[in-house]
Amino acid sequence: MLLLDTDVMVDLFREYPPALEWVTTRNEQIVLPGYVVMELVQGCKNKIEQERLEKTLSAYAIAWPSPQICDAALSVFARYYLSHSVGIFDALIGQLAVSLDAPLYTFNQKHYAAIPNLKIIQPYPKE
Repeated sequence: MLLLDTDVMVDLFREYPPALEWVTTRNEQIVLPGYVVMELVQGCKNKIEQERLEKTLSAYAIAWPSPQICDAALSVFARYYLSHSVGIFDALIGQLAVSLDAPLYTFNQKHYAAIPNLKIIQPYPKE
């Protein structure tokens, strides 16, 4: 399973060559945290963009945290918000990855660094 963060999906949508090359060499299923999908929708500038995005996203599996994962994310958020500026969605996405025992593919190392037991992988080189 490839659990992708918002920044990686944006690169794929923009057809960034290193992102496209990386994803085409992988055989695992791409899974998007539901909160990543919400962030992508939030980035749409108009209804046409949103419809195009929703059509593209229909090909991907979406994972949502259980209430227990949300409780764990709340603990992480409360513990690390002030000291490490952990965001609400970052806590939820990171804790989902921990619960799935899956690495999170992202370039936002700083956003997730404080989350215990989270494995973060930068999927491809950025210029």
